[in-house]
Amino acid sequence: MGPPASAMTGPMLRALLLVPFLLVLIAFAISNPQPVTLGLWPTDITLEAPLSLAVLIIAGVFFFLGALIGWIPGLATRGRARRAEKRLSALEAELAARTKAAPAGSAAPALAGPR
Repeated sequence: MGPPASAMTGPMLRALLLVPFLLVLIAFAISNPQPVTLGLWPTDITLEAPLSLAVLIIAGVFFFLGALIGWIPGLATRGRARRAEKRLSALEAELAARTKAAPAGSAAPALAGPR
């Protein structure tokens, strides 16, 4: 039997969103082949490129800058989550060791309070 329907939802949804987006990008690139001259203001550096390429590169750069701006604040939260998972694993191992060490029929020893 194949994977459950919920496992297929992610890739299917991704394809349903990605394919039309890529078709629009391809149509945009084909529709705008005229060359434009790009210049860096304080210098005399110029570059001639197709309009579609210039627009798509600029959009891509700002997309990644926006993603970076959204990703940086989450670093602290992800760090706290990793530390909490390590602490949980240590506490689970300690509980398993204490439960294993306790004699059969006796109550499990109380865990130590916060350190």
